[in-house]
Amino acid sequence: MLSVITRESALLAQYASWAYVALASALTGNYIPRHVRQGHPEQRTASLAIVDGINVRDSRMHNYPPRWNGAPSQDLLVIRRDHRTGEVSLDPLRWGLIPYWCSDPKGGRKPINAKCESVRDLPTFRDAYRVRRCIVPVDGFFERKAIKGQKAKQPYAIAMKDGAPFGLAGIWENWKEPASGEWIRTFAIITTDANELVADIHDRMPLILAPGDYARWLGEEPDPRDLMRPFPAAPMRMWPISTRVNKLENDDAAIVEPIEVATDAA
Repeated sequence: MLSVITRESALLAQYASWAYVALASALTGNYIPRHVRQGHPEQRTASLAIVDGINVRDSRMHNYPPRWNGAPSQDLLVIRRDHRTGEVSLDPLRWGLIPYWCSDPKGGRKPINAKCESVRDLPTFRDAYRVRRCIVPVDGFFERKAIKGQKAKQPYAIAMKDGAPFGLAGIWENWKEPASGEWIRTFAIITTDANELVADIHDRMPLILAPGDYARWLGEEPDPRDLMRPFPAAPMRMWPISTRVNKLENDDAAIVEPIEVATDAA
């Protein structure tokens, strides 16, 4: 089982700052982030402007409560760029992509992530990849490691050694719900091969963008495929956490506190 942690925090001088959002995930064959965390409102105001032009005083951001263990189908704060105006914004989008052309009145299967190897070609993702890329600000993610002889997997938190937040590559869509006529904005996170750190517990990880690549990812380029590569392991760290993270009702900061584990689970 895999998860990611996202919050609001200063990311880069050139981008100002963002929202803290913790993403957690469960695996069903492929890497699938499933739970998320967002920081406190007072932290957000100081850290939302990671992209030039964001209005950090936007009152909408204060309507989102702290979320330490959110999940797909919930709204998370996502950074997007309007290609018509060039405006960059931080907006709440629902986690679980619904293609604009989906005719299913319930929105279809709503994938929460897309493999970097196929995002350019699969009908569900390819249009969004070309013109509707986004960035999900995070301060870490969770992954689970299978332990020999145990049914339950050991969860681990993964983040930067210096505690700095980082951006996950995503794609977004706008879908009109047939029954209500309401436009629903949704997103998915792109995944890639695990780096040397994460590979110890799983073969996939979220696509982490280098800070210098944020502008390209949000830009006009239709296929920035060279950006879709595993992030270096050297600046990252990993530590075991409690299985409390597996239950959504455990929505508090304690879920990322390190714990002692048996030698065969380390």
